[in-house]
Amino acid sequence: MPTSPEEPEPATRPPLTAGSAPSGPIPGIAYAGIGDEAGPSLTEQLAALERLGWRYLELRTVDGRAIADLDDRAFDGAAATLAARGIGVCCLDSRIGNWARPVTGGFEADRRELETLAARCAALGTRAVRIMTYPNDGLDEREWRRRVLTRIRALCSIAESRGVVLLAENCAGWAAERAERMLDLLDTVSSPALGLLFDTGNGIAHGYRAPELLADIAAHVGHVHVKDARPASDGGEPAYTLPGEGDAGVGECLRLLIDHGYRGTWSIEPHLALRPHLGQHAGTGGAAGFTAAGAALERLAAELPNPPVRPEGAR
Repeated sequence: MPTSPEEPEPATRPPLTAGSAPSGPIPGIAYAGIGDEAGPSLTEQLAALERLGWRYLELRTVDGRAIADLDDRAFDGAAATLAARGIGVCCLDSRIGNWARPVTGGFEADRRELETLAARCAALGTRAVRIMTYPNDGLDEREWRRRVLTRIRALCSIAESRGVVLLAENCAGWAAERAERMLDLLDTVSSPALGLLFDTGNGIAHGYRAPELLADIAAHVGHVHVKDARPASDGGEPAYTLPGEGDAGVGECLRLLIDHGYRGTWSIEPHLALRPHLGQHAGTGGAAGFTAAGAALERLAAELPNPPVRPEGAR
């Protein structure tokens, strides 16, 4: 692994302030979806978004290729199509620190991916890049933490210089399942280019109640993925459902976020057809499942009370 900066000392980090969002289900909230959950091609992704009447897309892959792996011609074509259709991009989903990149692996691929995505964020008019926090691979707890914090501090240095924000998801890695680790990550790295991404459905897969974890970190959440699931009876892969039909407590999570002042994007990731962590398509759904999940999210949002009016600039 290339040499990275030494781990910084713990410091107090202010909450990440979410950017203002256009009107959506409730004031200050916008709808979006991870496009490849609807289909591999950008055409399919945009068609599903249009059926929902939504104007924001989260990009992970196009034609089965990660956004950072698209050649310049393919990326420029996708960006031009999005601009022509008036579709905004709320976040780019990287592979940095994910289930396939343990903390003992090489670091250069993550550096290169972030540099590429930072440039592509600028072209697409977004600042958000989803990362994860590096699965372990046989290290003791102290060394795992040290390496994770060192890597993410190095990534934040790049992000700060390029004007992007890294959002660490509660999915894979050291700071994936425990609120105290998430807060430790934020406080120790202490970078304005670091925040949290909260996925409402990941607690089912990882064995915790999402609303209970969210209550401790809600003030630091900069982006939200919406999915729902029921645990498998055999302890295997969860059975994913439409938002509100599973056991993840999605409605409770959304209410907690609003109560804590979250104003940003709710982005669906239904997992009804595509499960990237398995490296394959699973089940059925595609565009139909994507649009059904979007409609279900709209119904959940309609049941939430509108947030109180806050003074301009308040969080």
